[in-house]
Amino acid sequence: MCTVVILRRPGAPWPLIMAANRDELAGRPWRAPDRHWPDRPEIVAGLDVLAGGSWLGINDHGVVACILNRHGTLGPAPGKRSRGELVLEALDHADAADAAHALGALEPDSYRPFNMLLADSRDAFWLAHRGDGGGIDGGGVDVSPVPAGVSMLTAHDLNDRAGSPRTARYLDRFRAAPAPDPAADDWAVWEMLMGATDHAAEAGPGGAMTISGPGEFGTSSAAMIALPAPGGGKPVFRFAPGRPDRTGFERIAVEPVERAAEPAD
Repeated sequence: MCTVVILRRPGAPWPLIMAANRDELAGRPWRAPDRHWPDRPEIVAGLDVLAGGSWLGINDHGVVACILNRHGTLGPAPGKRSRGELVLEALDHADAADAAHALGALEPDSYRPFNMLLADSRDAFWLAHRGDGGGIDGGGVDVSPVPAGVSMLTAHDLNDRAGSPRTARYLDRFRAAPAPDPAADDWAVWEMLMGATDHAAEAGPGGAMTISGPGEFGTSSAAMIALPAPGGGKPVFRFAPGRPDRTGFERIAVEPVERAAEPAD
């Protein structure tokens, strides 16, 4: 996952709306979001077939989690656990604050550096393991609240215009754009922006929202999620199984699955 756009509107009917483009090596296999984990039946998330974890998902409690590599840390490393495990661990929690507290206390040396977004209808947090505290990829995990309004997270810090050419080019475009209206199923402007391929010449194709063109690395899928206020309805999860500039979004079922009751002793 390489870009997340998040709109926080505390007190609104839809207090959290987010969109995410996943940029990945073309040959890394994956499956669209679903209930892929029998031991975690409350989780709907994309499946990274190679490592068994995920890059983005939601649980039946309305918690959303997604993970991004930090700059220069693409791919696995010997002796390190998959960062995709952290999405599943976060979605084991019933609210974002508990998930942020738990993951903020993890042993960072077990993972390559990452950015993570955790959110529900009340709170949103950015977790950053920058790898600057000693060891090969060492360092602690910083936990920060995501402010109200529109923010962008890439392989750099939250809203980092200096480090991220993509943020520098697109953050103000998203802030000026009309917000999606999940109740009317109107996501048109954000769909256009998520699929944008224009970039500053000095930044190269990686400065675009959607990375296109020949090569082994590019935008492989996109997602959009909206969380309603408590008691206001069901979350919306939309997924494009390809580049969003040429692939339509499909609705992903997020309704809890009825499970058989445990037999009495």
